[in-house]
Amino acid sequence: MFLILYISGLNLIKMKTFNSISGGKTSAYLEVHYPSDYRAFSLVRTNDKSCLYPDKKVRQIVSDKLGVDFIGTLEDDVIINTILELEQFTGREIKWVTGESFEDLIMMGSGVPNLPNVMKRYCTSGLKVIPLFEYWKSLNIDPWEIRFGFRANEKRRALSTNKRLNENGYLTTKTIIGKSKNGKQNKWGIVEYQKPKYPLIEDNIYKDNIEDYWKDKNVEFAWMNNCVGCFHNNPLLLRKKFEIYPDKMNWFIKQEEKGSVMKSNRWRAGKEKGLYYKDIKEWDLQEELFKEDFNDCDSGFCGV
Repeated sequence: MFLILYISGLNLIKMKTFNSISGGKTSAYLEVHYPSDYRAFSLVRTNDKSCLYPDKKVRQIVSDKLGVDFIGTLEDDVIINTILELEQFTGREIKWVTGESFEDLIMMGSGVPNLPNVMKRYCTSGLKVIPLFEYWKSLNIDPWEIRFGFRANEKRRALSTNKRLNENGYLTTKTIIGKSKNGKQNKWGIVEYQKPKYPLIEDNIYKDNIEDYWKDKNVEFAWMNNCVGCFHNNPLLLRKKFEIYPDKMNWFIKQEEKGSVMKSNRWRAGKEKGLYYKDIKEWDLQEELFKEDFNDCDSGFCGV
């Protein structure tokens, strides 16, 4: 039997606030100008030593912050520096959280990876959303107000998020809330835990405002956020990333090779007839591509 449980914060005088830090300029701007009661960064980890983070001292710092052994990330390594520098810049500690390693997430207890793609997009939930939910749950507090970093020209993203709100105006998630009477089965419920707010839209903040702010600040940012081999990326962008992040991008090829027993088990299943990452890597481009040739829309996150 499926139990629906609602944890309501309607009677709160003032909700606690939360900023999710991605490592990008927008979420960093949000944290600087709209300080929150809580803030956290969710890191995507890999156990593949070919993606080893190069600085041993920093690896240990990150391991201590996460509470697990940190080997490397499938995001841009620069993001590690970004979060550490942002803590220094704001004078506020950022909570570092993480879920399973990407390998453990896609293996699902079997010997063949079940690769996420546009038809089964579970990676963001498992690697980013759930660790942040678990952090909220560990605090044992009422639902918080989460500030989304949607800019003034991204109202569609806010509208899309608002469509997911329940009747009380909260975002919810399905989670284990206990055990059955015999203690042998998990009892599942729907928990409401955050209410969205869009301060950058409310204050008419655009990307150029954010870019201008960070020009002379001592915080380093990565070229692009999220996993370097994200299947939402334009194939030409993925081809460029093979030049910039060869070891990380080869990790994505290795996972496709492990899962090749099924033709649909590939990162870009549902796109371009399921183009393999190995094929993208081998493209012989007639012209050299530069970072400046790409923008947020090429990454699949333009927000237009």
